[in-house]
Amino acid sequence: MAYDTPKVPNDLSAFWMPFTSNRQFKKNPRMFVSADGMYYQTSDGRDVLDGTAGLWCCNAGHNRPLITEAIAKQASELDYAPAFQMGHPKAFELASALRDMAPDPFEHVFFTNSGSESVETALKIALAYHRVRGEGTRTRLIGRERGYHGVNFGGISVGGIVNNRKFFGSLLTGVDHLPHTHLPDQNAYTRGQPEHGAYLADDLERIVALHGGENIAAVIVEPMAGSTGVLMPPKGYLEKLRKICTEHGILLIFDEVITGFGRLGSSFAAEHYGVMPDLITTAKGLTNGVIPMGAVLATSEIHDAFMSGPEEAIELFHGYTYSGNPIASAAGLATLQTYREDGLFENAASLASYWEDALHSLKGLPHVIDIRNSGLIGAVELTPIEGAPTKRAFEAFLQCYDKGLLIRTTGDIIALSPPLMINKAQVDEMFGILGSVLKYLK
Repeated sequence: MAYDTPKVPNDLSAFWMPFTSNRQFKKNPRMFVSADGMYYQTSDGRDVLDGTAGLWCCNAGHNRPLITEAIAKQASELDYAPAFQMGHPKAFELASALRDMAPDPFEHVFFTNSGSESVETALKIALAYHRVRGEGTRTRLIGRERGYHGVNFGGISVGGIVNNRKFFGSLLTGVDHLPHTHLPDQNAYTRGQPEHGAYLADDLERIVALHGGENIAAVIVEPMAGSTGVLMPPKGYLEKLRKICTEHGILLIFDEVITGFGRLGSSFAAEHYGVMPDLITTAKGLTNGVIPMGAVLATSEIHDAFMSGPEEAIELFHGYTYSGNPIASAAGLATLQTYREDGLFENAASLASYWEDALHSLKGLPHVIDIRNSGLIGAVELTPIEGAPTKRAFEAFLQCYDKGLLIRTTGDIIALSPPLMINKAQVDEMFGILGSVLKYLK
Protein backbone atom coordinates (compact mmCIF):
# COMPACT_ATOMS: atom_id res chain seq x y z
CA MET A 1 0.00 0.00 0.00
CA ALA A 2 1.43 3.37 -1.02
CA TYR A 3 2.01 5.93 1.70
CA ASP A 4 0.79 9.44 0.93
CA THR A 5 2.73 12.13 2.73
CA PRO A 6 0.36 14.67 4.30
CA LYS A 7 0.71 18.17 2.91
CA VAL A 8 1.23 19.55 6.41
CA PRO A 9 2.57 16.96 8.88
CA ASN A 10 0.78 16.64 12.18
CA ASP A 11 4.06 16.73 14.14
CA LEU A 12 6.91 19.09 13.26
CA SER A 13 8.93 18.57 16.43
CA ALA A 14 11.24 15.71 15.43
CA PHE A 15 13.01 17.43 12.51
CA TRP A 16 15.75 19.79 13.75
CA MET A 17 15.95 21.98 10.67
CA PRO A 18 19.31 23.27 9.35
CA PHE A 19 20.10 27.00 9.18
CA THR A 20 16.52 27.74 10.23
CA SER A 21 14.80 29.67 13.00
CA ASN A 22 13.05 26.47 14.07
CA ARG A 23 10.64 28.01 16.58
CA GLN A 24 9.48 30.70 14.18
CA PHE A 25 9.04 28.24 11.31
CA LYS A 26 7.08 25.68 13.27
CA LYS A 27 4.57 28.30 14.44
CA ASN A 28 3.71 29.07 10.83
CA PRO A 29 5.30 26.47 8.52
CA ARG A 30 5.98 27.11 4.85
CA MET A 31 5.67 23.83 2.95
CA PHE A 32 6.49 23.04 -0.66
CA VAL A 33 4.75 19.88 -1.88
CA SER A 34 5.67 19.80 -5.58
CA ALA A 35 7.64 21.68 -8.21
CA ASP A 36 7.72 22.03 -11.97
CA GLY A 37 9.84 24.21 -14.22
CA MET A 38 10.32 27.58 -12.57
CA TYR A 39 7.70 27.16 -9.84
CA TYR A 40 7.14 25.46 -6.52
CA GLN A 41 3.67 24.53 -5.34
CA THR A 42 2.78 25.09 -1.69
CA SER A 43 0.67 23.04 0.68
CA ASP A 44 -2.07 25.66 0.43
CA GLY A 45 -2.22 25.38 -3.35
CA ARG A 46 -0.20 28.43 -4.48
CA ASP A 47 2.53 28.72 -7.11
CA VAL A 48 5.81 30.28 -5.92
CA LEU A 49 8.37 31.46 -8.45
CA ASP A 50 11.76 30.01 -7.60
CA GLY A 51 14.12 32.96 -7.37
CA THR A 52 16.94 30.96 -5.79
CA ALA A 53 17.19 27.73 -7.83
CA GLY A 54 16.22 25.89 -4.66
CA LEU A 55 19.39 26.61 -2.72
CA TRP A 56 21.66 27.69 -5.59
CA CYS A 57 21.38 24.16 -6.97
CA CYS A 58 18.38 23.55 -9.28
CA ASN A 59 20.05 25.25 -12.23
CA ALA A 60 17.98 23.37 -14.81
CA GLY A 61 14.67 24.03 -13.07
CA HIS A 62 12.39 21.45 -11.51
CA ASN A 63 10.94 18.13 -12.61
CA ARG A 64 13.14 17.82 -15.67
CA PRO A 65 12.21 14.63 -17.60
CA LEU A 66 15.71 13.46 -18.55
CA ILE A 67 16.83 13.61 -14.94
CA THR A 68 13.80 11.99 -13.32
CA GLU A 69 13.76 9.22 -15.94
CA ALA A 70 17.48 8.55 -15.54
CA ILE A 71 17.11 8.20 -11.78
CA ALA A 72 14.21 5.74 -12.06
CA LYS A 73 16.00 3.66 -14.69
CA GLN A 74 19.24 3.52 -12.74
CA ALA A 75 17.49 2.58 -9.49
CA SER A 76 15.93 -0.42 -11.23
CA GLU A 77 19.24 -1.56 -12.73
CA LEU A 78 21.91 -0.90 -10.11
CA ASP A 79 21.00 0.91 -6.92
CA TYR A 80 24.41 0.88 -5.23
CA ALA A 81 27.94 -0.26 -5.94
CA PRO A 82 31.01 0.18 -3.73
CA ALA A 83 33.56 2.71 -4.91
CA PHE A 84 36.49 1.18 -3.00
CA GLN A 85 38.39 -1.26 -5.26
CA MET A 86 35.27 -1.62 -7.42
CA GLY A 87 33.50 0.49 -10.01
CA HIS A 88 30.44 0.91 -12.18
CA PRO A 89 30.22 2.46 -15.66
CA LYS A 90 28.26 5.62 -14.97
CA ALA A 91 30.75 7.06 -12.49
CA PHE A 92 33.44 6.86 -15.16
CA GLU A 93 31.07 8.27 -17.80
CA LEU A 94 30.20 11.22 -15.57
CA ALA A 95 33.85 11.89 -14.73
CA SER A 96 34.65 11.97 -18.45
CA ALA A 97 31.71 14.30 -19.14
CA LEU A 98 32.90 16.65 -16.39
CA ARG A 99 36.43 16.58 -17.77
CA ASP A 100 35.11 17.51 -21.19
CA MET A 101 33.05 20.38 -19.73
CA ALA A 102 35.83 21.75 -17.53
CA PRO A 103 38.59 24.12 -18.66
CA ASP A 104 41.61 22.47 -20.26
CA PRO A 105 43.89 22.03 -17.24
CA PHE A 106 41.37 19.82 -15.41
CA GLU A 107 41.62 16.16 -16.37
CA HIS A 108 40.60 14.24 -13.23
CA VAL A 109 37.54 14.06 -10.97
CA PHE A 110 37.16 12.90 -7.35
CA PHE A 111 33.52 12.37 -6.37
CA THR A 112 32.01 13.47 -3.06
CA ASN A 113 28.44 13.94 -1.79
CA SER A 114 28.20 17.67 -1.08
CA GLY A 115 29.97 20.97 -1.33
CA SER A 116 31.20 20.61 2.23
CA GLU A 117 32.79 17.26 1.39
CA SER A 118 34.28 18.67 -1.80
CA VAL A 119 36.03 21.35 0.24
CA GLU A 120 37.36 18.83 2.77
CA THR A 121 38.57 16.68 -0.11
CA ALA A 122 40.32 19.53 -1.90
CA LEU A 123 42.09 20.66 1.28
CA LYS A 124 43.27 17.10 1.97
CA ILE A 125 44.43 16.63 -1.62
CA ALA A 126 46.39 19.87 -1.39
CA LEU A 127 48.11 18.84 1.84
CA ALA A 128 48.86 15.35 0.56
CA TYR A 129 50.10 16.64 -2.80
CA HIS A 130 52.86 18.65 -1.20
CA ARG A 131 53.81 15.75 1.02
CA VAL A 132 54.12 13.20 -1.80
CA ARG A 133 56.34 15.70 -3.59
CA GLY A 134 58.64 15.99 -0.60
CA GLU A 135 57.36 19.37 0.61
CA GLY A 136 55.68 18.19 3.78
CA THR A 137 56.31 21.49 5.55
CA ARG A 138 53.47 22.99 3.50
CA THR A 139 50.67 22.57 6.00
CA ARG A 140 49.17 26.03 6.37
CA LEU A 141 45.85 26.88 4.72
CA ILE A 142 44.63 30.34 3.74
CA GLY A 143 40.94 31.25 3.47
CA ARG A 144 39.18 34.59 3.37
CA GLU A 145 36.99 36.65 5.67
CA ARG A 146 33.28 36.22 4.83
CA GLY A 147 34.15 33.10 2.84
CA TYR A 148 31.77 30.14 2.89
CA HIS A 149 33.21 26.68 2.31
CA GLY A 150 30.60 24.41 3.81
CA VAL A 151 30.06 23.37 7.38
CA ASN A 152 32.60 20.64 8.15
CA PHE A 153 35.61 21.44 10.30
CA GLY A 154 37.98 22.12 7.44
CA GLY A 155 35.43 24.27 5.66
CA ILE A 156 34.54 26.43 8.64
CA SER A 157 38.23 26.77 9.53
CA VAL A 158 39.14 28.29 6.17
CA GLY A 159 35.72 29.95 5.96
CA GLY A 160 35.14 33.38 7.42
CA ILE A 161 31.47 33.69 8.35
CA VAL A 162 31.43 34.42 12.08
CA ASN A 163 28.32 32.52 13.17
CA ASN A 164 29.46 29.42 11.30
CA ARG A 165 32.67 29.38 13.35
CA LYS A 166 32.26 30.84 16.80
CA PHE A 167 30.29 28.02 18.46
CA PHE A 168 32.64 25.18 17.50
CA GLY A 169 35.89 25.54 19.40
CA SER A 170 39.37 26.21 18.10
CA LEU A 171 38.85 24.56 14.68
CA LEU A 172 41.88 23.59 12.55
CA THR A 173 45.20 25.14 13.50
CA GLY A 174 47.53 26.75 10.98
CA VAL A 175 44.86 28.74 9.15
CA ASP A 176 45.02 32.41 8.12
CA HIS A 177 42.49 34.61 6.36
CA LEU A 178 42.72 37.20 3.63
CA PRO A 179 40.52 40.29 3.98
CA HIS A 180 37.14 40.17 2.29
CA THR A 181 36.52 42.23 -0.84
CA HIS A 182 33.32 44.06 0.12
CA LEU A 183 33.97 47.81 -0.23
CA PRO A 184 30.51 49.40 -0.26
CA ASP A 185 31.79 52.96 -0.02
CA GLN A 186 33.75 52.53 -3.25
CA ASN A 187 31.82 49.90 -5.18
CA ALA A 188 28.13 50.44 -4.43
CA TYR A 189 25.69 49.63 -7.26
CA THR A 190 28.34 47.87 -9.32
CA ARG A 191 27.31 46.04 -12.46
CA GLY A 192 29.63 43.04 -12.80
CA GLN A 193 33.12 43.20 -11.34
CA PRO A 194 33.83 46.24 -9.16
CA GLU A 195 36.63 48.62 -10.09
CA HIS A 196 38.21 48.87 -6.64
CA GLY A 197 39.83 46.24 -4.44
CA ALA A 198 42.43 44.31 -6.44
CA TYR A 199 45.02 45.47 -3.89
CA LEU A 200 43.33 43.31 -1.25
CA ALA A 201 44.98 40.26 -2.82
CA ASP A 202 48.36 41.73 -1.89
CA ASP A 203 47.70 40.74 1.72
CA LEU A 204 48.67 37.23 0.67
CA GLU A 205 52.25 38.51 0.34
CA ARG A 206 52.11 39.64 3.97
CA ILE A 207 50.99 36.15 5.05
CA VAL A 208 53.73 34.56 2.95
CA ALA A 209 56.31 36.85 4.56
CA LEU A 210 54.99 35.97 8.02
CA HIS A 211 54.99 32.17 7.65
CA GLY A 212 57.27 31.51 4.68
CA GLY A 213 55.81 30.38 1.38
CA GLU A 214 57.42 26.97 1.84
CA ASN A 215 55.00 26.36 4.73
CA ILE A 216 51.74 27.24 2.93
CA ALA A 217 49.82 24.50 1.16
CA ALA A 218 46.84 26.25 -0.40
CA VAL A 219 44.68 29.32 -0.72
CA ILE A 220 40.94 28.70 -1.08
CA VAL A 221 38.45 31.34 -2.22
CA GLU A 222 35.07 31.51 -3.87
CA PRO A 223 35.71 33.32 -7.16
CA MET A 224 32.33 34.99 -6.56
CA ALA A 225 31.38 34.77 -2.88
CA GLY A 226 27.75 33.65 -2.71
CA SER A 227 26.49 32.71 0.73
CA THR A 228 27.97 35.76 2.42
CA GLY A 229 25.82 38.04 0.27
CA VAL A 230 27.03 37.89 -3.35
CA LEU A 231 30.43 39.62 -3.45
CA MET A 232 32.01 39.95 -6.89
CA PRO A 233 35.79 39.78 -7.29
CA PRO A 234 37.28 43.21 -8.00
CA LYS A 235 38.92 43.57 -11.40
CA GLY A 236 42.43 42.13 -11.24
CA TYR A 237 41.93 40.51 -7.83
CA LEU A 238 41.83 36.86 -8.89
CA GLU A 239 44.70 37.44 -11.29
CA LYS A 240 46.82 38.75 -8.42
CA LEU A 241 46.00 35.75 -6.24
CA ARG A 242 46.96 33.41 -9.07
CA LYS A 243 50.27 35.21 -9.64
CA ILE A 244 51.25 35.21 -5.97
CA CYS A 245 50.33 31.54 -5.50
CA THR A 246 52.34 30.56 -8.57
CA GLU A 247 55.39 32.51 -7.44
CA HIS A 248 55.42 30.74 -4.07
CA GLY A 249 54.37 27.24 -5.12
CA ILE A 250 51.02 27.52 -3.31
CA LEU A 251 47.98 25.72 -4.70
CA LEU A 252 44.98 27.89 -5.55
CA ILE A 253 41.56 26.33 -4.94
CA PHE A 254 38.37 27.82 -6.37
CA ASP A 255 35.22 26.88 -4.48
CA GLU A 256 32.72 26.75 -7.35
CA VAL A 257 29.92 24.97 -5.52
CA ILE A 258 27.70 27.96 -6.41
CA THR A 259 29.37 29.38 -9.51
CA GLY A 260 29.80 26.07 -11.32
CA PHE A 261 27.41 24.84 -14.01
CA GLY A 262 26.33 27.97 -15.80
CA ARG A 263 25.48 30.40 -13.04
CA LEU A 264 27.66 33.11 -14.61
CA GLY A 265 26.93 32.05 -18.18
CA SER A 266 30.02 29.81 -18.47
CA SER A 267 30.55 26.25 -17.30
CA PHE A 268 32.72 27.51 -14.44
CA ALA A 269 33.73 30.86 -13.00
CA ALA A 270 37.35 30.02 -13.81
CA GLU A 271 36.41 30.36 -17.49
CA HIS A 272 34.23 33.40 -16.90
CA TYR A 273 37.02 35.30 -15.17
CA GLY A 274 39.86 33.78 -17.20
CA VAL A 275 41.83 32.64 -14.15
CA MET A 276 42.73 28.98 -13.69
CA PRO A 277 43.16 27.53 -10.18
CA ASP A 278 44.77 24.17 -9.37
CA LEU A 279 41.65 22.56 -7.89
CA ILE A 280 37.94 23.29 -8.31
CA THR A 281 35.26 22.18 -5.86
CA THR A 282 31.74 21.56 -7.15
CA ALA A 283 28.36 20.19 -6.02
CA LYS A 284 24.82 21.70 -6.20
CA GLY A 285 24.27 22.11 -9.96
CA LEU A 286 26.13 18.88 -10.73
CA THR A 287 22.93 16.89 -10.23
CA ASN A 288 20.52 19.83 -10.35
CA GLY A 289 20.02 19.41 -6.61
CA VAL A 290 18.04 16.21 -7.16
CA ILE A 291 20.47 13.84 -5.43
CA PRO A 292 23.41 14.79 -3.21
CA MET A 293 26.68 14.74 -5.13
CA GLY A 294 29.85 16.78 -5.35
CA ALA A 295 33.17 16.59 -7.13
CA VAL A 296 36.68 17.97 -7.03
CA LEU A 297 38.33 18.72 -10.37
CA ALA A 298 42.10 18.32 -10.41
CA THR A 299 44.83 18.97 -12.93
CA SER A 300 46.99 16.13 -14.24
CA GLU A 301 49.96 17.64 -12.42
CA ILE A 302 48.24 17.13 -9.08
CA HIS A 303 46.71 13.74 -9.91
CA ASP A 304 49.89 12.29 -11.41
CA ALA A 305 51.98 13.24 -8.37
CA PHE A 306 50.12 10.52 -6.47
CA MET A 307 50.55 7.83 -9.13
CA SER A 308 53.82 6.33 -7.90
CA GLY A 309 54.92 3.30 -5.92
CA PRO A 310 53.58 -0.26 -6.38
CA GLU A 311 50.54 -0.48 -8.67
CA GLU A 312 48.52 -2.32 -6.04
CA ALA A 313 49.08 0.44 -3.45
CA ILE A 314 46.26 2.85 -2.59
CA GLU A 315 47.43 6.26 -3.72
CA LEU A 316 45.11 8.48 -1.64
CA PHE A 317 43.61 7.34 1.64
CA HIS A 318 40.41 9.31 1.29
CA GLY A 319 36.88 8.74 0.01
CA TYR A 320 33.23 8.22 0.91
CA THR A 321 30.82 5.29 0.93
CA TYR A 322 28.74 7.12 -1.67
CA SER A 323 31.55 8.50 -3.88
CA GLY A 324 30.24 8.15 -7.43
CA ASN A 325 26.96 6.58 -6.31
CA PRO A 326 25.21 4.96 -9.33
CA ILE A 327 21.93 6.86 -9.02
CA ALA A 328 23.72 10.17 -8.39
CA SER A 329 25.97 9.49 -11.38
CA ALA A 330 22.93 8.84 -13.58
CA ALA A 331 21.38 12.08 -12.33
CA GLY A 332 24.60 13.94 -13.06
CA LEU A 333 24.84 12.63 -16.62
CA ALA A 334 21.22 13.55 -17.30
CA THR A 335 21.73 16.99 -15.75
CA LEU A 336 24.71 17.76 -17.97
CA GLN A 337 22.73 16.52 -20.96
CA THR A 338 19.82 18.81 -20.01
CA TYR A 339 22.15 21.81 -19.74
CA ARG A 340 23.58 21.02 -23.15
CA GLU A 341 20.41 20.15 -25.06
CA ASP A 342 18.39 23.07 -23.65
CA GLY A 343 21.23 25.57 -24.09
CA LEU A 344 20.84 26.70 -20.48
CA PHE A 345 24.31 28.18 -20.06
CA GLU A 346 23.73 30.15 -23.26
CA ASN A 347 20.33 31.28 -21.99
CA ALA A 348 21.93 32.54 -18.79
CA ALA A 349 24.53 34.46 -20.77
CA SER A 350 21.94 35.97 -23.13
CA LEU A 351 19.68 37.10 -20.29
CA ALA A 352 22.45 38.58 -18.14
CA SER A 353 22.00 42.15 -19.36
CA TYR A 354 18.21 42.03 -19.06
CA TRP A 355 18.57 40.58 -15.57
CA GLU A 356 21.07 43.28 -14.63
CA ASP A 357 18.78 46.10 -15.74
CA ALA A 358 15.78 44.61 -13.95
CA LEU A 359 17.76 44.17 -10.74
CA HIS A 360 19.17 47.69 -10.77
CA SER A 361 15.70 49.12 -11.37
CA LEU A 362 15.20 48.57 -7.63
CA LYS A 363 17.70 51.34 -6.84
CA GLY A 364 16.04 54.14 -4.90
CA LEU A 365 13.47 51.97 -3.15
CA PRO A 366 13.26 52.35 0.65
CA HIS A 367 16.17 50.90 2.65
CA VAL A 368 18.11 49.75 -0.46
CA ILE A 369 21.77 50.70 0.01
CA ASP A 370 23.49 48.53 -2.61
CA ILE A 371 22.77 46.31 -5.61
CA ARG A 372 25.29 44.05 -7.33
CA ASN A 373 25.16 41.35 -9.97
CA SER A 374 26.94 39.01 -12.34
CA GLY A 375 25.46 36.44 -14.72
CA LEU A 376 22.15 35.27 -13.27
CA ILE A 377 23.08 36.23 -9.72
CA GLY A 378 21.98 39.34 -7.90
CA ALA A 379 22.01 40.90 -4.46
CA VAL A 380 20.03 43.71 -2.87
CA GLU A 381 21.52 45.00 0.38
CA LEU A 382 19.19 46.69 2.87
CA THR A 383 19.83 49.02 5.78
CA PRO A 384 19.58 46.93 8.97
CA ILE A 385 17.03 47.81 11.62
CA GLU A 386 18.96 49.24 14.55
CA GLY A 387 19.30 46.59 17.24
CA ALA A 388 17.66 43.94 15.06
CA PRO A 389 20.06 42.87 12.30
CA THR A 390 18.63 40.45 9.71
CA LYS A 391 15.02 41.30 10.66
CA ARG A 392 14.29 43.63 7.73
CA ALA A 393 15.52 41.19 5.07
CA PHE A 394 13.72 38.30 6.74
CA GLU A 395 10.49 40.27 6.68
CA ALA A 396 11.04 40.79 2.94
CA PHE A 397 11.53 37.04 2.60
CA LEU A 398 8.22 36.32 4.32
CA GLN A 399 6.31 38.91 2.32
CA CYS A 400 7.77 37.70 -0.98
CA TYR A 401 6.76 34.13 -0.13
CA ASP A 402 3.21 35.30 0.57
CA LYS A 403 3.15 37.09 -2.81
CA GLY A 404 4.52 34.07 -4.71
CA LEU A 405 8.31 34.52 -4.87
CA LEU A 406 11.10 32.59 -3.16
CA ILE A 407 14.15 34.69 -2.29
CA ARG A 408 17.10 33.97 -0.02
CA THR A 409 18.45 36.23 2.70
CA THR A 410 21.79 36.34 4.45
CA GLY A 411 22.04 39.01 7.09
CA ASP A 412 20.24 42.01 5.58
CA ILE A 413 21.12 41.01 2.03
CA ILE A 414 18.63 39.51 -0.41
CA ALA A 415 20.27 37.02 -2.78
CA LEU A 416 18.73 35.93 -6.07
CA SER A 417 19.85 33.06 -8.33
CA PRO A 418 16.98 31.64 -10.42
CA PRO A 419 17.06 28.45 -12.51
CA LEU A 420 18.87 29.06 -15.78
CA MET A 421 15.71 28.25 -17.77
CA ILE A 422 14.16 31.56 -16.70
CA ASN A 423 12.71 33.85 -19.40
CA LYS A 424 12.18 37.61 -19.59
CA ALA A 425 8.55 37.43 -18.48
CA GLN A 426 9.61 35.54 -15.34
CA VAL A 427 12.40 38.05 -14.68
CA ASP A 428 9.74 40.77 -14.84
CA GLU A 429 7.49 38.78 -12.52
CA MET A 430 10.31 38.29 -10.02
CA PHE A 431 11.33 41.92 -9.80
CA GLY A 432 7.72 43.10 -9.91
CA ILE A 433 7.01 41.11 -6.74
CA LEU A 434 10.27 42.04 -5.03
CA GLY A 435 9.84 45.72 -5.91
CA SER A 436 6.28 45.75 -4.54
CA VAL A 437 7.55 44.30 -1.27
CA LEU A 438 10.52 46.64 -0.92
CA LYS A 439 8.39 49.69 -1.74
CA TYR A 440 6.39 49.34 1.48
CA LEU A 441 8.90 47.49 3.68
CA LYS A 442 9.23 49.05 7.13
